[in-house]
Amino acid sequence: MDFDFKDRYDVEDVLKIMRVLRADDGCPWDRVQTHKSIRDNFIEETYEAVDAIDREDSVNLREELGDVLMQVVFHSQMSEDEGDFTFDDVCDELVKKLVDRHPHVFRDARADNADEAFDSWEKSKMALKGQKKYSDSIDDVPKCLPALIRAQKVQKRASKSGMDFDSLDDVMKRTLSEIDELRDAVESGDRDAQISELGDVLFSVVNISRFLDINSEHALYDSTEKFSKRFRLVEEKLAEKNIDMKTADKSLIDSLWEDVK
Repeated sequence: MDFDFKDRYDVEDVLKIMRVLRADDGCPWDRVQTHKSIRDNFIEETYEAVDAIDREDSVNLREELGDVLMQVVFHSQMSEDEGDFTFDDVCDELVKKLVDRHPHVFRDARADNADEAFDSWEKSKMALKGQKKYSDSIDDVPKCLPALIRAQKVQKRASKSGMDFDSLDDVMKRTLSEIDELRDAVESGDRDAQISELGDVLFSVVNISRFLDINSEHALYDSTEKFSKRFRLVEEKLAEKNIDMKTADKSLIDSLWEDVK
């Protein structure tokens, strides 16, 4: 095995150990993996890193960032084995992209604040990707993103074309209108219409979050966490009274819910 054991390793050692694992005399599992077979691993490792960020756990974040890096190196090594591209190619493209998308740093464009810097990034991105129409930038939003995140990104890019609501009040009115349409679909019993109108309601609510400059994904996450904690407290209070939640009177549950709020 061509690998040197050390007290401390760097990125070159990460690349080397991946080559060792993928070698003919390396790990049988690592050798047979493909981009698709470990696709979900990439997603899971990323979420675990995000979870460490949310918990402000720097020790765990260090470990999880390593796992994310391992995924990058793994995919790069598989591509190199296939004669496609290498990790160096990935780094080369990344640096060139950062230079190209920061004309306010590396060229003579101006950006005096974060918003102007972001606009500069977006304009450079569209130009470099050959996106001549706003719909091109919308189509570029990955379809595999969580639905709330994708909706908000699509709306934000669409707004740059000038196609947008004039005010938050207009968005709120549209949302109420969408709820009315959902109610009509429910009363009609048309399942396809119900799904479509529910989607329109959710999309409108995301528009509200965009106008309020609130991340809709974060807002829903926080509300779900809040619900989970309150649910647990209600269940505990019922247990103290030797009452099973399934058979508890609804008015009692409602009263306890108000108490824990």
